[in-house]
Amino acid sequence: MKIAIVILNWNGKILLEKFIPSIVTYSTLPNIEIVVADNASTDDSVPFIKQNYPKITIIKNDKNGGYAKGYNEALQHVVADVYCLINSDIEVTDGWLNPIISIFEKERKTSIVQPKILDYKNKSLFEYAGAGGGFIDKYGYPYCRGRIFNTIETNLDQFNDVSEIFWASGACFFIRSSVFHELNGFDEDYFAHQEEIDLCWRAKNNNNTIKYVGTSTVYHIGGATLKEKNPKKTFLNFRNSLFSLTKNLPKHKLLTILFIRLVLDGIAGVKFLFELKPIHTLAIIKAHFNFYFYVPKMLKKRKVNQQKNNYFTVKSIVWKYFISGKKTFNKL
Repeated sequence: MKIAIVILNWNGKILLEKFIPSIVTYSTLPNIEIVVADNASTDDSVPFIKQNYPKITIIKNDKNGGYAKGYNEALQHVVADVYCLINSDIEVTDGWLNPIISIFEKERKTSIVQPKILDYKNKSLFEYAGAGGGFIDKYGYPYCRGRIFNTIETNLDQFNDVSEIFWASGACFFIRSSVFHELNGFDEDYFAHQEEIDLCWRAKNNNNTIKYVGTSTVYHIGGATLKEKNPKKTFLNFRNSLFSLTKNLPKHKLLTILFIRLVLDGIAGVKFLFELKPIHTLAIIKAHFNFYFYVPKMLKKRKVNQQKNNYFTVKSIVWKYFISGKKTFNKL
């Protein structure tokens, strides 16, 4: 089995200097290729790789099309059985590949895998983007084992298991190449954020299994490209979540759930106002208007036979978290 570890880069020389060494050091199994897919960087990223890591393959994209388009274009030129799509701000650990390769070899229906993702800045904590594997609730809000909204759990080995999940984090995302291309890759209308949730949902609708492998660990800085306080992040997260619901919900649930989600987004916008963060309220408003513009296109992308109720472990994570006070995954 050939594994291609593909790092998407855009003006990330500092991150590459810091994190490439761990990937090179701990990815020495046979049939491993390391690739840097460069999104038209204007810094010295590419010369740095050429000079210091001549064995790393470099693929140059014509422009910065974001996470989705960047990977879609680069992976047309990568031949492997499994792609590992990994952020440039991730430190991997000794033996991180072995348990994941074992899952792919033993379980043919398992098509997507995520390792345990801990916080590079505080290695005792789970990291926001993926933690111990992802789910979404009935209304499309994503959450993880180890992270619900902004509550982050301490890693106490409670998620050292191998478990089926709904979505795997794009920060460190393993996928069979055949499935990636069968699904036509990421939806490029997302640009960035939550495109991996959409891809996983589409994979689920095609009867693929997604696994979390807690015996493999990586450390993620998070927010290295787009900070949490950036309103563009708020815009993308709210809009793209609506995209995923429109594309993937069963037909009989689509209108009702979309309406409730839009109302909940409105409440979130009011909450931002009370927190004196009007720029994020404006970002939600812009996200909704941009979503309305894209609705016809998203409806055309729907499949005929979506699976029913395969996407949530709780009906409303908003209710569980804010009303019932359930702040950790095991209390849901």
